[in-house]
Amino acid sequence: MPAPVTTDLVWSVVEKHVFAVLAYVTPAGEARSAGIVYVVDDHTFYISTGRATWKARHIRANPNVSLTITIPKRLPFFPFLQIPSAVATCQGTAEILGVENVDPSIVQRIYRGMEVTEQIRADTCVIKVTPTGDFVTYGIGIPMIRMRNPEQARGRAPVR
Repeated sequence: MPAPVTTDLVWSVVEKHVFAVLAYVTPAGEARSAGIVYVVDDHTFYISTGRATWKARHIRANPNVSLTITIPKRLPFFPFLQIPSAVATCQGTAEILGVENVDPSIVQRIYRGMEVTEQIRADTCVIKVTPTGDFVTYGIGIPMIRMRNPEQARGRAPVR
């Protein structure tokens, strides 16, 4: 029996975290990925990066991406026990935006309260990822003990 995962549950978990792995494809068709810090607004992910980064260049050429969010699992009194992270992953369509084209409240959250100077605006851009399809999950919505059983730990929920 799969994990009882709902769209609302996955979004509530994802919105509490800030780290994910963004995967994309180079113009030559090679897979690449990068660790990123994100914010969520209205079920859309926003990520800051340099305008000239390979990540931004590749996404401009091919907007199909995937995001994998890891959710750490720990036992408070047994920190030496290693427990795999729970995971939520989804596909999406990415768009490269100038900082000036993003709602100022989102910009403040992306830059974590830093002063967004003209230099930062000139050197960086924002990747907006609109998720599509389903979240595919592992270990979300179940007790840690059930994570040992892949059939019980896997789940799926629409992103919208």
